[in-house]
Amino acid sequence: MTLRLLALATALAASTAVAAPRGFTVEDLVNLERVGSPAVSPDASRVVYTVRRTDLGKNRGHTSLWVADLGASGAPKALAQHDSSSSDPEWSPSGDAIYFLSTRSGSSQVWRQAAGGGEPTQVTNLPLDVDNFRVSPIGDRIAFSLAVFRDCPDLACTKERMEKQGKNKASGRVYDRLFVRHWDTWADGRNAVLFSAPLDANGRVGTAPVSLSGALDGDVPSKPFGDREKYRFSPDGKTIVFSVRIAGKTEAWSTNFDLYSVPAAGNAAPRNLTADNPAWDAKGVFSPDGQTLAYLAMARPGFEADRYQIMLMDVASGKKRKLAANWDRSAGALQWSTDGKTLVVDAEDVGQHRLFAIDVAGGSVKPLTGNGSIGAFDMRRDTIAYTQAALNSPAQLYTTALRSGTPKQLTKNNAEKLADVRFGEFEQFSFKGANGDTVYGYVMKPWNATPGAKYPVAFLVHGGPQGSFGNAWSYRWNPQVYAGAGYATVFIDFHGSTGYGQKFTDSISGDWGGAPLVDLQKGLAAAVKKFPWLDRERSCALGASYGGYMMNWIAGNWPDGFKCLVNHDGVFDTRGMAYSTEEQWFTDWENGGPYFAVPKKHERFNPVHHVNKWKTPMLVIQGDLDFRIPTAQALSTFTALQRKGIESKLLVFPDENHWVLKPANSLQWHHTVIGWLDQYLKR
Repeated sequence: MTLRLLALATALAASTAVAAPRGFTVEDLVNLERVGSPAVSPDASRVVYTVRRTDLGKNRGHTSLWVADLGASGAPKALAQHDSSSSDPEWSPSGDAIYFLSTRSGSSQVWRQAAGGGEPTQVTNLPLDVDNFRVSPIGDRIAFSLAVFRDCPDLACTKERMEKQGKNKASGRVYDRLFVRHWDTWADGRNAVLFSAPLDANGRVGTAPVSLSGALDGDVPSKPFGDREKYRFSPDGKTIVFSVRIAGKTEAWSTNFDLYSVPAAGNAAPRNLTADNPAWDAKGVFSPDGQTLAYLAMARPGFEADRYQIMLMDVASGKKRKLAANWDRSAGALQWSTDGKTLVVDAEDVGQHRLFAIDVAGGSVKPLTGNGSIGAFDMRRDTIAYTQAALNSPAQLYTTALRSGTPKQLTKNNAEKLADVRFGEFEQFSFKGANGDTVYGYVMKPWNATPGAKYPVAFLVHGGPQGSFGNAWSYRWNPQVYAGAGYATVFIDFHGSTGYGQKFTDSISGDWGGAPLVDLQKGLAAAVKKFPWLDRERSCALGASYGGYMMNWIAGNWPDGFKCLVNHDGVFDTRGMAYSTEEQWFTDWENGGPYFAVPKKHERFNPVHHVNKWKTPMLVIQGDLDFRIPTAQALSTFTALQRKGIESKLLVFPDENHWVLKPANSLQWHHTVIGWLDQYLKR
């Protein structure tokens, strides 16, 4: 071979060489593109979706719209690009345009983009931010939610009052009812109110909107996470169904949401459709012919984690029936097939989160997706578009056919960023837990695991407590970050977890420190026995919310279990929690009533009574805007640790709530946590 050919071959080999494999890092996690919000065009030929990218310079995310042609093999195309984010896409009924939310005008408003491209036009130009919206199925009207003072005669009044409050040198606020604060926001007197307005020939709002729910003493959609899934148009565009809780001064301990029907034009008062059920009713969706309303209903008042039963209501008569009554899963979102014979729903299922098709006539249930975790989904004609993630993959966009189809992956976001990343291998396992019940969990190897070696363990405990650490991807508690740092991980879906039947979910209420602790102990022991690469002697436990509570409970009731603990936003004193958390129904249900009525039940599993047995080093983390588990709980935990002379650190985020969301804060959180593990497990 000549020197020239040798040089050419060497250069070619270098250009095609694959970088050496490496572990997944928190920097990778923070910088990933996040795919979401799929919406299928009316003719099922295209799907629009969102992609969120991280802007580290501005310490925030930026969301844009993309369109994929389902009949072509080409790459998806960007739509409506702008320095401001674009979100919540929705197709026009004819499929010629896409509506979306954007702040490009200086406030959050609805915009319209021609499907073929071009510059978007502004649909709403209101004095207040539009929080969410829906377009009528016949394209003549738009419904949207705004935060307003209900006693104001128009939108300008709310804006003027807010500006006046901002100029007032006196900052005090007077309250005469709960909620005083909710999630991460203090109440300022405004409510989320549903409005509607006609669209002109150009698809714009040209007249003053009409209030549809302003006469009701409740938020539409509900705070803090209410979105457009809480209200829907009828197929003819003449009616809107929405859910609302009208509880007055009992709002903070009531879960009595009802479905209301109102003319879309606002020319009549809302009518309660579910007054017969004192528990939660939500997510009403009309059948294609408009004759049936499908919705979700809980049976037990005051319980936020009750099973969501699918209900069908005859619109004309109001007669209701249960659909798939014996299917022991809690349904999520609902979508009708075009022929009205099938409902597509999502639900957690034994450590997975799947799509299911339910026969409306007979109630038979058929899974549509396999392992992994479904996010958002949409369906037109026979085409379903959905996002799906797993423990080794952030969400990607897929399509499948309702009747018979093989899932097709449409996006490959992050492929280049992760080309040299080797993810930790994972496996689901089961064991006999508390009461001899079958309990499931997962283990994950470090990215660079080799046969015969043992690895330190990060033992992750999920929150909720009615939640799950299953086959999903998380941007807050992601096992792959620990695998990338050289740790094995174990996470158990203990008694109380979701996706294993309602009886299993119910079992944690009144038993926070009982069966769940037994499951964690037996689960870790079972994992160590089954997977010899787990080094039990080098293990730390970590958790947030209920998982943080469990760290405090472990500290006093399993004090020799771990080398260290990480407690994020965890409950320290159940009495303090009962009187300071905002959603009172939660502590009431979990402990059999309000604290003043049943104090012994609240105190039964109170970590504060076991501080004398604490000795395990603990990292305590708290978001100061967390009103679910207020900061005093973390300060009390840290004070107890310091007074007892136990190695401990406190990390406080003044600008975060129950979650750590800002990119820079996420980086700091993860590096602090992994540094804490390294200190005790790798020295």
